[in-house]
Amino acid sequence: MRIARLAPQSIRGKLLAMVLLPLFVVLPLLGVALLWWASVALDRLLITKVRSDLAVAHGYFERVLGEVAASTASAADSHALQRAIASYDEHALVTLLRTVKQRGALDFVNWRDADGQLRVTDHGTPPAGDADAPLHATPATAGAQATIEILAPEVVARLAPALQSRVPVPLLPTRNAVPTDRRVEDRAMVVLASAPVRSADGRLRGWVQGGVLLNRNLAFIDHINEIVYPAGSLPFGSQGTATLFLDDVRISTNVRLFDPDAAGEGGDSRAIGTRVSREVREAVLDRGSTWLDRAFVVSDWYVSGYKPIVDGDGRRVGMLYVGFLEAPFTWVKFGALAAIGVVFFAVMIAAAAVSLRWARGIFAPVERMARTMQAVEAGHADARVGPVAGSDEIAQLAGHLDHLLDTVDANTRELQRFNAELDAKVAERTRELQAAQQQLVRSEKLAAVGQLTASVAHEINNPIAVMQGNLDLLRELLGPAGVEHVRAELKLLDEQVERMRLIVTQLLQFARPAEFAGYVDAVDVARLIEDCLVLVGPQLAKSGIEVRRGFAATRRPSINRHELQQVLVNLLVNAVHAMPDGGELTLATRDAGDDAVEIEVADTGPGLGPELIGELFKPFVTRKKDGTGLGLWISRSIVERYGGDLRAADRGDGRRGAVFTVVLRLEPETEAA
Repeated sequence: MRIARLAPQSIRGKLLAMVLLPLFVVLPLLGVALLWWASVALDRLLITKVRSDLAVAHGYFERVLGEVAASTASAADSHALQRAIASYDEHALVTLLRTVKQRGALDFVNWRDADGQLRVTDHGTPPAGDADAPLHATPATAGAQATIEILAPEVVARLAPALQSRVPVPLLPTRNAVPTDRRVEDRAMVVLASAPVRSADGRLRGWVQGGVLLNRNLAFIDHINEIVYPAGSLPFGSQGTATLFLDDVRISTNVRLFDPDAAGEGGDSRAIGTRVSREVREAVLDRGSTWLDRAFVVSDWYVSGYKPIVDGDGRRVGMLYVGFLEAPFTWVKFGALAAIGVVFFAVMIAAAAVSLRWARGIFAPVERMARTMQAVEAGHADARVGPVAGSDEIAQLAGHLDHLLDTVDANTRELQRFNAELDAKVAERTRELQAAQQQLVRSEKLAAVGQLTASVAHEINNPIAVMQGNLDLLRELLGPAGVEHVRAELKLLDEQVERMRLIVTQLLQFARPAEFAGYVDAVDVARLIEDCLVLVGPQLAKSGIEVRRGFAATRRPSINRHELQQVLVNLLVNAVHAMPDGGELTLATRDAGDDAVEIEVADTGPGLGPELIGELFKPFVTRKKDGTGLGLWISRSIVERYGGDLRAADRGDGRRGAVFTVVLRLEPETEAA
């Protein structure tokens, strides 16, 4: 009563109420124990059922042996047989044996002399041969006895030639069976009975031997199945089956390979020729025990009983089997177990509902507070717990938390406003400082490079002039004849001097761009490109390069025509060098933005690569063996003087090659302007 009174008021009371719900532990354990007991009990019930079925089947099997022995003994005691033997009328003996065979429902009957030699069969005089059926009897034996015997094919041929077609059983591939190289079982399993024939004075005159062939004896096995499993004896749609095995081969069975309705006319769906599983064979045939358990039969699981069959010498030669489909009982078992589980589950749900109803008053507000704190941490400063039902400690804590969040939010907003103002001022000052610093560094670099290049160019010009003058003097001193001997060397010197002069000129052009700059004019870029193609035409033709044009620009940028021509020729020559074995050169123009024109030069060479692109516009960077590495550096400087830009990249259209883009402004912001 105290706990019930505290439950709606405090956390302590609610927690105590949840602790007093042991159903979450007791009910599952009880349910598992009940399910296990029910499953085991049902399995044992099925085993008990198949044990009694096997006993019934074996009893009928023993009765058949007794009937065969009785029929044989009756024939041996008949007065007609005594007369036929006394007169040894073979025709009368054959007729009498046929009558005995038909009356006793035997498959064969024969007459043997006192020494056991086969003399007459129900089909006449047997052919000569040594093969014969065994006689498990002695002259001292009183009456007939029947045993199970395994006969070779030649014995069956002597005793009952008409039965030979029923004996061979082709072996069928069977899952879980012991591997074998045999392809057919050609032995015969027979019920064989021998009865002595005695004269009036008790002297042994011979033997009457009768038998029943069990190979493919469908009437025999179906009768066993009807006795053990009459119609309606198995519930839930289960099917009973019976089988007779010779060794581990089914020689007579009503187990089906498939649905009989699917066999078609004349089809035989019986599993004759299939074999027993390895596990059952080892237990029954090898160890001689009786199998009472589930077993895999041909293609499905059966609750099965197997009993060994022994011959007259006590050897295990086969098995008697009865069983019924396990699947229907398995489904019933699962259904019963499921019903038990549902009952226990329903009880657990009811108990859980009660527990959750009490617990909800605890965990719901706590979860709301946790979600509120997570939302605040994620940046949602306006998140609040809100009103909580009840007046316990959790409801009070939720109210205090909302009040604290309101205070923190107000202080945070004030700090954010101050920080925003400070950040804006710092960012503005930083941008101004960075811009000024970048401009200063660039100016210092350009000034330093310009002074250095101008100094180097002037210093190199003097040695070049001296070298050129000495070369001219050398030609005069050598004369035409002497010059002819060293023409190649002089030509090489001239080329190197010219190369040095070109490098000096490029250095001066970068150091003093104003001296090399011309007047600015609105340039027709398409026409200028065509003029440049005329200049590099021989090189294009020599390398077998195909030129593709795509001129779409309608504007005329303002730039010195000759300087732009120098830039484009440099790019065209570089493209030719990138495609020594031929390729495709693409030239395109287009309007860009509101105040620019772009010229694109694309080749299908090897491309640039990320490393080279990063260093491409630095002085003395080149891939050419005889290049100076100044062409692109100077070209970019020229374009930048007019407010433009020169960019380089690898082609992104899935093809190899590089693409250079010249960006020209309509109103250049340059020193030349």
